[in-house]
Amino acid sequence: MQAITYQRYGAPEVLQTGQLELPVPKTNEVRVKVHAASVTTADSMMRAGVPRFGRLFIGLTRPRHTTTGTGFAGVVDAVGSAVKRFRVGDRVFGESLFGAGSHAEYVCVEQLGVISRMPQNLDFDQAAVLCDGGLTSLSFLRDVGQLQAGQCILINGASGSLGTAAVQLAKHFGATVTAVCSSANAELVRSLGADEVIDYRNQDLRRLDTKFDLIYDTVGKLAVSKHLHLLKPDGQLLSPVLTLPLLFQVIRTRLCDSRRVRFSATGLRPVVVLRDLMRELKQIVEDGHCRMVIEKEYQLADIGDAHRHIEGGHKVGNLVVRP
Repeated sequence: MQAITYQRYGAPEVLQTGQLELPVPKTNEVRVKVHAASVTTADSMMRAGVPRFGRLFIGLTRPRHTTTGTGFAGVVDAVGSAVKRFRVGDRVFGESLFGAGSHAEYVCVEQLGVISRMPQNLDFDQAAVLCDGGLTSLSFLRDVGQLQAGQCILINGASGSLGTAAVQLAKHFGATVTAVCSSANAELVRSLGADEVIDYRNQDLRRLDTKFDLIYDTVGKLAVSKHLHLLKPDGQLLSPVLTLPLLFQVIRTRLCDSRRVRFSATGLRPVVVLRDLMRELKQIVEDGHCRMVIEKEYQLADIGDAHRHIEGGHKVGNLVVRP
């Protein structure tokens, strides 16, 4: 089968299109013929091996898992002898975490892994990206930040994968949403439900008068120490991007501040928790409260272009690759 691999950390040029053996599902696995896969910021960071302390998890000197990609959607085409939850022909989506990558024609996933039948109202492209922005933002808003109806939230990076999902999920939970993005994407973000949209290029967030219950920095670009004053006394700043300054603020606010700075790695949460999040997210999507925004689609051989687009810093919504 055709797949994208890399043997060392580096620029997008380290990605190679090659031929791998067709995987055979173990007794508790399903094999999925991939129809679409997500290409994410996390993918580009793992390819580059940054931040460097992240190599403790993915390989110190070279990548431990050499096939790229996590999010996928496709059709089950083979099952192991012990599989009961899925049948050949099922349309499924999910995440292949720290194992066989999804940027391939086929991927094997444990039946009790992060995999579920697709929402009926999504196509393969939309389902493939559901676990990046949708699952991550649901984890942050529901579990980490415990967002409640009537609260105020500031979402930085509101036009990206996590941001477009977060705007819709926050409105679904009954919050008032202030979204931060460029003016070019303001109408898109408003169409997703944002109550107010701020152009970060023309307005200094530090001078806002509003106080927020939650700040969700989806892109990890806010200087935390310079924006904590925007929180209410018991407010929280949430980030999926771990840096040393953020880690310092996580520790400092836990020790001596009523406000909190929190980091979470959604992909490292227990699989049983991720499956619970998938069930809730699937229902939200099927009820029409959240849609996936897709900017571009690529062929597998052009995945380097997708990585370069991500590193350009102006990705809108999600990117999809098709084997």
